[in-house]
Amino acid sequence: MALEIRGITKRFGALVANDAISLSVAEGEILALLGENGAGKTTLMNILFGHYVADEGEMLVDGRALPPGDTGAAIAAGVGMVHQHFALADNMTVLENITLGTERLWSWRSDTAAARARIVEMAEAYGLTVDPDRRVEELSIGERQRVEILKALYRDARILILDEPTSVLTPQESDRLFDTLKAMVARGLSIIFITHKLHEILRVSDRVAVLRRGAVVGTVATRDADRESLAEMMVGRKVARPRAEHLEPGRPVIELDAVSVAGPRGGNPVLDRVSLTVREREIVGLAGVAGNGQSALAALLSGTLAPSAGTVSLDGEPVRRFTAREFITRRVGRIPEDRHATGVVGDLTVWENLISERLRETPLWRWRWIIDFAACKAYARRLVEQFDIRVAGIDGATRLMSGGNMQKLILARVLDRSPRFILASQPIRGLDEGAIAAVHQRLLDAKRDGAGVLVISEDLDEILAIADRVVVIHAGRTSPSLDIGDADARRLGLMMAGDLQHGAGAMAS
Repeated sequence: MALEIRGITKRFGALVANDAISLSVAEGEILALLGENGAGKTTLMNILFGHYVADEGEMLVDGRALPPGDTGAAIAAGVGMVHQHFALADNMTVLENITLGTERLWSWRSDTAAARARIVEMAEAYGLTVDPDRRVEELSIGERQRVEILKALYRDARILILDEPTSVLTPQESDRLFDTLKAMVARGLSIIFITHKLHEILRVSDRVAVLRRGAVVGTVATRDADRESLAEMMVGRKVARPRAEHLEPGRPVIELDAVSVAGPRGGNPVLDRVSLTVREREIVGLAGVAGNGQSALAALLSGTLAPSAGTVSLDGEPVRRFTAREFITRRVGRIPEDRHATGVVGDLTVWENLISERLRETPLWRWRWIIDFAACKAYARRLVEQFDIRVAGIDGATRLMSGGNMQKLILARVLDRSPRFILASQPIRGLDEGAIAAVHQRLLDAKRDGAGVLVISEDLDEILAIADRVVVIHAGRTSPSLDIGDADARRLGLMMAGDLQHGAGAMAS
């Protein structure tokens, strides 16, 4: 076996993150690792890569025990890891990023020619085409991922861990990645593939190991599995994602008319004459590869960024003040892209985060400066029960929650205010199948109650499942709106790569 994990247990206080986990990966095999948020996948991989030390158990690479808590030893043993969020220096070339840290500090000079030749050889062998002399800041997201994989291969990785590798790729880039993985295993590499996309697991893996609450609940050959059986193993019950139902849209709740946002230091605009309308009782999906203006649009519609040109209107009234308070007051619900950094304040308690956007409202607020703590906690307990937020108690720190439960907290805070417009930016990123179904159902319920919803997502399956219309964004510009019945993943992928008009025309014809 290329890798053996034997009886790994890891505790954080009373929490057992990994409970006597045993797994193996053969040479030339792709093992998919599946589990709910908080199931222990990340902890297990951090132990393998030397970031954590297990309380019990051992890990063996090619039959030799891996020293615990030693990342250098893991790399030397042939373990490589490509994280979901890339760790590249934008101002350096591809070659410099790949070779950084691989040469002795006391070397007189770098053997650049040999390094370049080796990188080109690996790129050709695995279908990872990239120019070694280009700066990383000039690369697409798919090209950056190739650089990360080449970094691991350059260090002679024979066991490669890929964490949510397609979360920021177009469908075409994902197809190229899968071809690369096939080339790797054909040459004897072993791959651990972590994703929440069940169709990808079924397409690319040989076996699937499922974790639930820190323990292995089953390992199955992929040929014997399907989406329904994997989802049930992961969650412990049958899970079905909800589907959109068509409702007659009402009045516009938010309108953007030729809106632009200037780029930094006089560069190209991050939003360029964007026009977009979301109406009552409809969900509009905004598709695009990360870095094409989605973050600026989300900030604009959250009230934290003002346009440099154009008009934004809420319920027919132009917005004059771009502040978070103004948008909250005007019943805009905001589900941010990064729930940890901007969705919650991690060191505040669960109840403090739940009441944070309505603290000054009665009955939570008495007179001018007095908070009614009893009322706040009663309100928080109601939301915890109503939205099935699984926490030990409302007085615990929010940063200790799993990603799925943190997202439920944000949804509870947003939806309890009966918003007119909901901005949902990457609402299911990194969530498991059960949490995805819960989030989608809440958004569909809000639509049925009369809200207009904009879902910004890089996951085309999500948009195709719950949206009524879809708009594609590329380089700060948006495509014409398309009815979801006229959309498919292949054509949307072409538009996401920059063919906005021709892709839309092909769908409409």
